[in-house]
Amino acid sequence: MPNVLIIDDNPSIAIALEVLLSLHDIAAISAQSPEQGLSMLEKNNVDLVIQDMNFSADTTSGEEGVALFHQIRQHHPDLPVILLTAWTHLDAAVGLIKAGAADYLAKPWNDQRLMATVKNLIELGQANRALQQRVLRERKNKRELEQKYDLRSLVWQDAATERVLTMACQVARSDVSVLITGPNGAGKERIAEIIQANSSVKDGAFVVLNCGALPSELIEAELFGAEAGAYTGAIKAREGKFEAADGGTLFLDEIGNLPLAGQMKLLRVLETGRFERLGSNKERQVKVRVISATNADLTAMIKAGSFREDLYYRLNVIQLNLPPLADRPDDIIPLAMHFLSRGESAAKTLHPSARTLLLQYTWPGNVRELKNVMQRASLLASDSELKASDLGLPCLSDISNSAQVRVSVEVELDRATIEKALSKANGVIAQAAMELGLSRQSLYRRMDRLGISKAG
Repeated sequence: MPNVLIIDDNPSIAIALEVLLSLHDIAAISAQSPEQGLSMLEKNNVDLVIQDMNFSADTTSGEEGVALFHQIRQHHPDLPVILLTAWTHLDAAVGLIKAGAADYLAKPWNDQRLMATVKNLIELGQANRALQQRVLRERKNKRELEQKYDLRSLVWQDAATERVLTMACQVARSDVSVLITGPNGAGKERIAEIIQANSSVKDGAFVVLNCGALPSELIEAELFGAEAGAYTGAIKAREGKFEAADGGTLFLDEIGNLPLAGQMKLLRVLETGRFERLGSNKERQVKVRVISATNADLTAMIKAGSFREDLYYRLNVIQLNLPPLADRPDDIIPLAMHFLSRGESAAKTLHPSARTLLLQYTWPGNVRELKNVMQRASLLASDSELKASDLGLPCLSDISNSAQVRVSVEVELDRATIEKALSKANGVIAQAAMELGLSRQSLYRRMDRLGISKAG
């Protein structure tokens, strides 16, 4: 139950407030002097303070209240404080609001307004504390992950990235096949490198083949090698990627582009470790850890007959899904700063307008696009501080309008999404609204329309 501290020298005022708060399931404790109030703050968990501005008889200047407020702010900078007085001094009110006071109400107060303010501040405080605890927990987890594993100097901050990294490092020591899914440019190859770096074959070769970058007739030769004369232009024998990766890791990017004939041969290698070069009957033996990646829907390709189901299950012993950059917003600014720290742009910084635009943009090209944007901006911008206009991205109004449309389509009529967010936030409206990208008022309106209880 939330707990409110009332600091007022008038016992009748304290009792009236205690009764009002109790009607709304909010506990209250009271102190009759600034000294007593500060002492109670140190001994009790308090979510909100309601304090008077005058404590001595025949005093109306509010100086005692100002001094008390600053003492509370000094020792409890995040604690919301509502100022309550029978003598309203506009200058003092404005000054204290600027200094961080949550509200300034005159006696006699309006019960409805006071309770609305109290509930909103308690709810917001709970959400902020939960957010701070989450941030501290994520920072601790990040430090532990970086100390325990070789993350290849990966720049990241988002919890979604942490989940992928944690699982990647957990499975790295085994020799099972791993399938990494996610959109182009999201960083799938970096995840594969991290798996290799923490595997039992970390000292072996890390060989990459992009199955989507070669004509289908050449992919088999790239994988398995070819003897001289095996195909037009093959004037001498050459080893394939499997031979090059023997004792190490082979990363097969865009595995969905592998033709069916190549899929059959790949399945055999995964099962036996044996293969023949094109144009040869000599069987070769290798021991290779295979990691594959795709942005395609392999299950749909299986149904369409363009991808072998047995190969899919062989490749997909462990699946890691790397979300698009837009779904990892906490990674965006650290990555942008990392790309700015290279070469001649090392001294450049980001203006707040640029940070805002980077966070609002949808990044269809993911990390690869962000890298290109930062490199271009750092080269073309004349100032050391990059502004939004230097990024060459759509203006904020365009992004905001598209985001509003997206929220309207996805959230307005989706009861399940709202209920899931409320459940995740343990019923805290402010935290759920933050999760959904809405204001508290907008979330309340949607809950009312859908008949969702305020109690979650």
